Amino acid sequence: MNTFKISLLIALFLFPVLKSEAGEGMWLPIFLKQLNEAEMKSMGMKISAEDIYSVNKGSLKDAIVQFGGGCTAEIISSQGLLLTNHHCGYGQIQRHSSVEKNYIDNGFWAKNKSEELSNPGLTITLISRIEDVTTAVLQGVTDKMDAAAKKTLIEQNLAKVKDNAAKQ
Repeated sequence: MNTFKISLLIALFLFPVLKSEAGEGMWLPIFLKQLNEAEMKSMGMKISAEDIYSVNKGSLKDAIVQFGGGCTAEIISSQGLLLTNHHCGYGQIQRHSSVEKNYIDNGFWAKNKSEELSNPGLTITLISRIEDVTTAVLQGVTDKMDAAAKKTLIEQNLAKVKDNAAKQ
């Protein structure tokens, strides 16, 4: 047998052994302790689920923000320094760029706060809490209702939930 065939046979026999599995599904922060903490610990996680998400105390959830209305960013300093993906800040980079100062091609580095470039109108949104509102949204919905009636009631319930959240 030539070397290629031997290598191919070895690879075919070893491949199933080397196969790795991904944790599937969306893990909701509010349910991490209840549903996922044991699995995460078995995979080597050293922190607790409460360190990731806690309603009443500071946790990792407080470092993740919504950036510019659609992207995520991470707060990495006590001064508010953020990291985000390049495409999320691209428009702001373009606004600061010129032919003389091509930050798109050459990048930009502020050596101190006075050199930082402001971005008026750019916002971040912090999570204040995550709450399961399923019961409130489905209040009054029954299996005997037709689809249109269910939809109408759910929309009414959602409006109440949003109104209550805005007041808190």
